[in-house]
Amino acid sequence: MDLNQYIRCVPDFPQKGVLFRDITPLLAEHSAYQYAISELVKLVAHEKIDRIAAIESRGFLFGAPIAVACGVGIALIRKKGKLPYATVTKSYELEYGENTLELHSDALIAGERILIVDDVLATGGTAQAAGELVRMLGGEVVGNTFLIELMALNGRERLNTEPVYSLLQY
Repeated sequence: MDLNQYIRCVPDFPQKGVLFRDITPLLAEHSAYQYAISELVKLVAHEKIDRIAAIESRGFLFGAPIAVACGVGIALIRKKGKLPYATVTKSYELEYGENTLELHSDALIAGERILIVDDVLATGGTAQAAGELVRMLGGEVVGNTFLIELMALNGRERLNTEPVYSLLQY
């Protein structure tokens, strides 16, 4: 299946000069969404994973079904102020400004092997911050998985030596 036909390009969003890759058509088409999940699971099937760490909010849409398919739990990485319990926090810069991510302080067990999941890898700032949160709690990041990787932005370079798995590259 050619998933590219389900990715809509929106020019000048969220600001002039940016070509936004909209995944909502893929999510709306059951067969495309299901195929994307199964292909993402195949990309990471060789990794020993104890838990998925999914990044708010579109990362949840891919992280949860990958976690179910892999038979592991999921930890939610959210924007500041969205989690109700004690958290670890990491601020970082992104392509349009600054952001802060949080993870519950009991979201994983030290030594667990964690796969980070999000929808798009752009500059890598968000995934890098997510990895730092995981490491703050003693987790080992075994890889970063994305539906889409925007190659021109070189995001994988910020992700240390961790493997990067992406289904679609633009």
